[in-house]
Amino acid sequence: MRLDRKISSFEHLIYRNYRIVHGVRIGLAFILTFLLIRLLAVPEGTWPLITLIVVMGPISFWGNVLQRALERIAGTVFGAASGLIALYLELYSLPVMLAWCGVVMFACGYLTLGKRPYMALLVGITLAVVIGAGAGDISIALWRSGDVIFGSLLALLFTSIYPQRAYVLWRMKMADCLETVGKIYGAYLSPNMIERPRLEPRLKNLLGDVVKLRALIAPASKETHIAKPVFEAVQTLSRNLVCTLELLADAYWASRETHFIMLNAKTLRSSQLLTQRAIESLANIMRDGEPLHAQVIAGELSDISAELKTLMQEASAAQLSEAPIYGYVWLSMELAQQLEELGDLLKVCTANAQE
Repeated sequence: MRLDRKISSFEHLIYRNYRIVHGVRIGLAFILTFLLIRLLAVPEGTWPLITLIVVMGPISFWGNVLQRALERIAGTVFGAASGLIALYLELYSLPVMLAWCGVVMFACGYLTLGKRPYMALLVGITLAVVIGAGAGDISIALWRSGDVIFGSLLALLFTSIYPQRAYVLWRMKMADCLETVGKIYGAYLSPNMIERPRLEPRLKNLLGDVVKLRALIAPASKETHIAKPVFEAVQTLSRNLVCTLELLADAYWASRETHFIMLNAKTLRSSQLLTQRAIESLANIMRDGEPLHAQVIAGELSDISAELKTLMQEASAAQLSEAPIYGYVWLSMELAQQLEELGDLLKVCTANAQE
């Protein structure tokens, strides 16, 4: 899954409705598993269905599928073995069997708060399933153990059929965030606005959307083999971009006098248009995977920096002492630098992403 590959219309449809797709997948998997159990007349046939739901439910992206599924299968196997040992011990001493179950559940509870919480949880669930077969009933216990493992394997199989990729969703969400940044930037700095637009709720929602993207970093890194710090850097820059935009709007609308001066500065208006085009180009890179945009962005950002420096020199020559103007120009240069760094990171993603 490379960044220089365009996201298809079908992928747009799937990932815009990924929760519905996940629900349909679980529904079809349940029906097919039920028919398979009836066809093969599997004893204790409810347990594969229960396991299928428990294992498939939290699995969403391919970057998490294999590792989590293997952890769940390992938890199931260890829980089944613990249950069989408990039933064997019960034939000789109920207190010893209870002591064994207590030790296993203690380990389960302890590990649930560690790095493998779901594997530990499945150990306890499978232990309860197996010992519920009855004292000394090894046959039912074995069937239940096998059914739980069978359900886990089916869950892995159904999840691996056209799996959803976190990297594609990350690209789409990041493109949406950049487009929103461009729209808010254009609305705040539009010469047609006679007073500051009230876009604080949209900025707050945008910042929340950027923060939510952090959940996609780990699976996306596993899918593409791009180093996790690269995604973290993109995440940090995106968050800083939103914060800088808010400060930029404050400086631009600080007072009527300074606003009028900046509104009539042709150099400043030119840099604003170039900045907006650069933001739109970054969004196009994320969605359409067009590497040529990166060269365009580099040239535009250089022009932005040059025009802002010229504006700063003109302000100094005119001996303008208004702090909002200097603050706005400095923040505009900071915004241009952040966009340039973001473009460089996207080049890294393009170079390092693997199928």
